[in-house]
Amino acid sequence: MILALETSCDETAAALITDEGEIAANVIASQADLHARYGGVVPEVASRRHLELVVPVLRETLGERSLDDVERVAVTRGPGLIGALLVGVQVAKALAWSRKLPLVPVDHLHGHVASLFLLPDPVEPPFLCLLASGGHTLLLDVRGHSEFDVVGTTLDDAAGEAFDKGARLLGLGYPGGAAIDRLARDGDPEAFAFPVARVSGLDFSFSGLKTALLYTVRDLGEAEAEGRRADLAASYQRAIVRALVERTRDAASKTGRDRIAVVGGVAANSELRAALPEASAAPLPLCTDNAAMIGSAARFVEAVPYPHYLGLDAYASAR
Repeated sequence: MILALETSCDETAAALITDEGEIAANVIASQADLHARYGGVVPEVASRRHLELVVPVLRETLGERSLDDVERVAVTRGPGLIGALLVGVQVAKALAWSRKLPLVPVDHLHGHVASLFLLPDPVEPPFLCLLASGGHTLLLDVRGHSEFDVVGTTLDDAAGEAFDKGARLLGLGYPGGAAIDRLARDGDPEAFAFPVARVSGLDFSFSGLKTALLYTVRDLGEAEAEGRRADLAASYQRAIVRALVERTRDAASKTGRDRIAVVGGVAANSELRAALPEASAAPLPLCTDNAAMIGSAARFVEAVPYPHYLGLDAYASAR
């Protein structure tokens, strides 16, 4: 049994995963309501809340089990908010050291991909994967369970960040992706012609789209913009989804992959799922940050033996 921890941003999560990829327990304590008043995640607030939540989350995850049932500990090492990451890393090191267990440091991006490898319906490599979240938008050529190459990335905002910024411009709540998705169902996605950036290669750019929404809202005026929020949300979402879908299919063609997968928080978006019906998508509970995906990735990463991980550090940026 693998005990996994995830604290890279604003979810405090723990999970128990078997070596076969079965989820024995998966607990997530979200801080979304806490950060909603600020319109986004405040790193110091997130770190302090992780400190408060991590022990209760671990206790709920273990349930009737004990640490005697755990054979190794896994934890997100990065990328993410460095203060938040350090909470998980230090707790994982303490747990592993106290039982003389090996520790598996996991890259958060590998975790998202590995969410596809869990039972009951694991996706076997190779495939082309779109990883779209609040902090990352990547196209990955997945060659194996722990082998993938980045073939495309964002030049500015991530797709999830574009959703959050767009939601703020429209006066919606946080997290913005879910708020826009809900509102867009009542709007006309053809009402406004928002641009889809054309950049070289297989990369993305969303900053111009965000600026286009800003100017459109200003030109409409407060009253009209309020009355047409659903149309604005639907059209803005359509532009983001178009960019993601077009680039993903281009990447699949250029890499020769006949299978596509979608992971990350943006993978929960209903229009994206509808626009890529052929894609394998992570189950909705495993799209946002969770520890089950970290435990899944740990099955394919070499563990650090006791006690050589005591000097292990976190990292904030993708490597």
